[in-house]
Amino acid sequence: MPTTRKTKNRKRLTSPVRRKRPGPLVRLLQKMPRWAYWLGGLAVAAGYVWFFYYFFVSPFGFRWKALYGYVSMPDGYEIHGIDISHYQGDIDWEVLRNQGMINKCPVRFVMIKATEGANRTDPNFHENFEQALEYGFTRGAYHFYSVHSTAAEQARYFIKTVRLEKGDLPPVLDVEHKPRKQSDEEFRSSVRQWLDIVEDHYGVKPIIYTYYKFKMRYLSDEVFDQYPYWIAHYYVDSVEYKGQWKFWQHTDVGRLPGIKGYVDFNIYNGSYYDLRQLTIGSQETIGTEAYGGEEEQDY
Repeated sequence: MPTTRKTKNRKRLTSPVRRKRPGPLVRLLQKMPRWAYWLGGLAVAAGYVWFFYYFFVSPFGFRWKALYGYVSMPDGYEIHGIDISHYQGDIDWEVLRNQGMINKCPVRFVMIKATEGANRTDPNFHENFEQALEYGFTRGAYHFYSVHSTAAEQARYFIKTVRLEKGDLPPVLDVEHKPRKQSDEEFRSSVRQWLDIVEDHYGVKPIIYTYYKFKMRYLSDEVFDQYPYWIAHYYVDSVEYKGQWKFWQHTDVGRLPGIKGYVDFNIYNGSYYDLRQLTIGSQETIGTEAYGGEEEQDY
């Protein structure tokens, strides 16, 4: 007969295997339908696309290309210029005049930030504006449009601050943002109001500065095509915009002797004679005097 072994009091050699209960997140994922996984995958893919565009393509994102010293130099243009503000610090104008070359061409024009909103003057504006004239550059002054004050207030403040003379470029409106509380039509009306007030005062049509997609989205009406257009479009060899344009800001990571750090590079779409013809005093309609006052209210 087989021997019966007593196992009642026998010690267990190994502990029993117990499956750990999944956490709340795992249990939730297990209950999700298949379509939710697809939706999540699409969201992740969209996030990667946005990340790539913002950090590698968008001109207003982090400038990765600047780390590698990449500066686009479009061919076929001879009239080069820069735009500056207090971010460039104190400029050595003599060095800039004598050694400043872009694509083997001298710097011909300088656009200078003057005002922002209804009460801000760039701290370096008056010094930069005077020095640009003193050292023989064709100069211009621009206003950065703010979403926090009315167009009329901003136009009056620019007029109060900026005194333009014969030989200066027309006033510039830098518009890059639309107030959230305004409809598209209200926004276009506000921009037109700034342009009308400034044009009535200086006697010349202002220049509109913005980037390509913003113009196509908000300023595509034919009425805005009558103004000289200054387009911002970085890291490309040619402008995508099919309409007429006068200036092209093609990089924001330029380097020049006399300026510390980066500076924006621009080109003029025409000859030096054409550029001078655009200036105040070379046009048919000229204001009755050199306008503007002195304003010391800075950042």
